[in-house]
Amino acid sequence: MDWLNLPPLNSLRAFAAVAGAGSYAEAADHLNVTQAAVSQQVKALERRLGVALVARVGRGIELTESGAHLARDLEAGFDIINRGVARINEAAAARPVQVTMSPAFAVEWLMPKIGEFQRAHPEITLMLNPTSHVVDLRPGGIDIAIRYRDRRRVEPDSEAFLKTDMVVIGTPDLAGERTGADLASLAELPWLQELGTNEAADWFTYHGIVPKKPLQINHMPGNLIMPAVRRGDGITYTARAFFVDDLAAGRVVELASETLFGFYYIETGPGEPRTDVMTFLKWLRTKAEVVTKPA
Repeated sequence: MDWLNLPPLNSLRAFAAVAGAGSYAEAADHLNVTQAAVSQQVKALERRLGVALVARVGRGIELTESGAHLARDLEAGFDIINRGVARINEAAAARPVQVTMSPAFAVEWLMPKIGEFQRAHPEITLMLNPTSHVVDLRPGGIDIAIRYRDRRRVEPDSEAFLKTDMVVIGTPDLAGERTGADLASLAELPWLQELGTNEAADWFTYHGIVPKKPLQINHMPGNLIMPAVRRGDGITYTARAFFVDDLAAGRVVELASETLFGFYYIETGPGEPRTDVMTFLKWLRTKAEVVTKPA
């Protein structure tokens, strides 16, 4: 197709609206623009084509022979475009809502709550993608990302729906007498750390502690860390929100804490979110909470 010889789409659309409505005023209402704007677009199209398309007849208008031919062709063409767009919209509406988050967040915070959403919206299919990698948000891909930042890196426009203390925790047997003890002594314990992160070393650096010997760190997927902590395989640095019940029951103990240090926030893909995506976002925001140590 020779795109350079094709008149501007706005002019073609304005003329098609005039032809369908039978007046400039009604065409302007349909296009949500002024009557003058529609008239200017039609005149520009006539100049571009070198023919009259619309003729004044008394107080009304009628199409010229050339205008009638063009109107029929445009009606057929716009109908094909409209059906093509409708098929795309239908396919998009049927796509699952794709959500990415860290494995730990998925297992410890989202999954215990997700049944509520599915019972309320059985018509919506969710596709959860737990990963420690930052997944790009692109059209047709991931719809929603739940990201983590600590308070040193929170951006002003971040939509944080979960604010939580960050804690170092372990089982009472593993922690021994270290509860509330000198933070440097935590370097003597085995640490559990999510693959691809440097959380343990970062934690010691943040507190200005230089361990006397290399840390004993076991790396594993985030969803495996939490059961390992509960078994007593090691200690870890994590969100208090993930261990509220365990801490209350004494199954794990808090060895160190940074008050409201962790922020989980929402990012959405480019463009206007689909209806199903908006429904999930609305539900997710109702779960917003602030988790800190009980007074």
